This record gives sequence, C-alpha cells and structure tokens, in this order.
Amino acid sequence: MKGVTYWSYIKTEELLSLQGGVDGDESKVNDDEALFIVVHQVYELWFKLVLRELTSARDLFKLEPVPDHLMASAVRSLRRVSTILRQSVSHFEVMETLTTRDFLAFRDRLVPASGFQSAQLREIEIVLGLDDRDRIPLGREGSYLEALKDDGGNPSPSLARVERRLEDRPSLREVLEDWLSRAPIDGSLPGSADDDAAVERFLTRFLGAHAREADERVARVDVQAMTRDDVARLKKRYADEVEKARAFLFAEEHADPEARRRQRRVRAALVFVESYRELPLLSWPREVIDAVIEVEQTFVTFRQRHARMVERVIGRRTGTGGSAGVDYLDQTALRYRIFQNLWAVRTLLVREVALPPLEHPERYGFVVDAG
Repeated sequence: MKGVTYWSYIKTEELLSLQGGVDGDESKVNDDEALFIVVHQVYELWFKLVLRELTSARDLFKLEPVPDHLMASAVRSLRRVSTILRQSVSHFEVMETLTTRDFLAFRDRLVPASGFQSAQLREIEIVLGLDDRDRIPLGREGSYLEALKDDGGNPSPSLARVERRLEDRPSLREVLEDWLSRAPIDGSLPGSADDDAAVERFLTRFLGAHAREADERVARVDVQAMTRDDVARLKKRYADEVEKARAFLFAEEHADPEARRRQRRVRAALVFVESYRELPLLSWPREVIDAVIEVEQTFVTFRQRHARMVERVIGRRTGTGGSAGVDYLDQTALRYRIFQNLWAVRTLLVREVALPPLEHPERYGFVVDAG
C-alpha cells in the first residue's frame, strides 16, 4: 500500500490550480484578483463545513424522542458553526485591502456573476429554515432560483444543489419546534388529557409574574421620567409589554386553532426551559437553545460585516448581478431572522426571584438508581 503524503491527502496541487479566473489562465490574473478569488474559495470551503455540522445537528433532532446524551453532540456542532462564522467574518478584513480602484480594474469582467449565486449560502439558509416567502428579491429575477441558472437561463450545478437541498426536509427550525412542542411543561406531556389546561395554568402563572415585574417598574417611573409626559409614555410602554407578552405566549396571531395550540406549547416550552434552567434535566435543552441563538447571531453579524465591506470597497453602486448592492445586503441582515420565537422570549423573561413556583419540580431532577 502506497504511503499517504500531505499533498496527496489535501490535494494541494489541485487546490492551487483553481485560481485562473474568467480565462482559466492564472498568468492573466493580477494580485488583487487572485486575492478576490482565493478569499471567496475559502468562504465556500467554510460553508461546506457549516452545512455538514448544521445537517448533523438537524438530523439528531429528527429523532423522536431525542436521546438526552446526544444533545451534547448537537451543541458541539452548533458551537462549531458559530466559530466558523466568526472566523469567516475576519476574512472581510483581507478583502478590505482591496481599494475601490483595485476592484474596479477587474469588476466588470464578473458581470453578471454575483455573490448571491453562492449555492452553499442559499443551502445554509434552507437548512436553518428561512421561509421562501420571506426572501427579498435580488432585482432582475422573479425567484431566487432563477439567479442560480447559468447565463443562458439553463439549469446549473448550483441550481441542482439548491433544489436537492429544498427536498431535504425538515429544516433545523422545524425539528427544533417539533422537539419543543413535545417538551414536558411543569410535568405535563403533550397528548395528556389535561395538557392544554396544564400549559395554560403555567402560562397564566408566568404572565402573572411578568405583570408584577412590570408593576414594580411602573412604580419607579417617576424616578426615570424627565417630564410628566414621560410618566404617561413609560406607563403605556410597560402596559403594552404586558399585553404583548400575553398575546405572544398564547399565539393569538394564529387564526387556526391547531396552529395556535402548537405555537402556544412551543413558546411555553421556551419560557419554561429558559426560566428554570437550573433544574438538572433542563440544562442541556437550555444549552441547545443558547447554541442556536449564537448561530443566528453570528450569521447576522456575518451579513452585516459583509455589507460594510462591500460599502467600503465599492460604495452603494448596483451589484454585478443586478441587485441593489449594499441596500440588498443590509435588508437581508435585518429581515432574515429565522428563530424568531427564541429571540422573542428574551423580552418576556423575569428575574429568578420573581418566578412562580412549579407544581412538579421533582420531575426534572436526575434519576438515582436505588440499587
């Protein structure tokens, strides 16, 4: 058996032969364009790893039930994704060594190519659970899938890759919501005869604590206020917070009763896990939630940093693919928020000392083998 070498294992020669640019001839590529190509190739390699880790975490949560001992593996995958995304953000500093004039020297040769055509970035959005209805049009096409066709409008490997990913369901968001919908809330399991009532009792007790916290803040309004108008404004703001908390936890935005019941249970589970996270059996579920939040936070940071890099290098001109350029990138950072329930509960949480006591805390301790 022939021994392995570093260069044969890493495929060094193949990798170093892939920077030929539009003409496939590296002798026609100047140093600035070589930098542009290499940095984007590195991004695609990072995206490949992100997709592997997200898919692994997603597949763990497809199991029913999710084994407790596997949650650590899911958290490890999610933490790795966040680390990769943070590392990717730092690469924008390398791109910013390009001056505007440096980039303009070869930019027009790239038309109509666009970073929007990164199939793997679209795949990451799909695996996470971005709803196609929430997508922002790129500019010249009706569907984001159209932008993945080749220049003649024919199917491309990138389009095929994204179409395969669209068939690979469910998304991470969907499996996490399924998992949360099955969580025992103060000892009550879905499917139990009185589960709806038990969930409502828990939410009512929690909202009572939330309202009392708001009342305490209202009592301090005079200290916070600068004018009498401030007093009225702050009191209304706190009253609105209480009402919005109730409407959110009871999922009143859903007209369909079954959708409302499901979302109510998902949101109750999130509040329950976040509020009573010191209970032994809630420690890993809470780590999962925190890891997912971190993934989305780093992804949003990646989008924001991307927009600032583009603005620094080329300003606010139209993108090579026909998009609104920086304006489009800024919108994606603002609007592409996938795990909205996980973020929303942070507005509702109360101090530990203000939490209502549980009816069945004993069900969340470690089981000790008497034998």
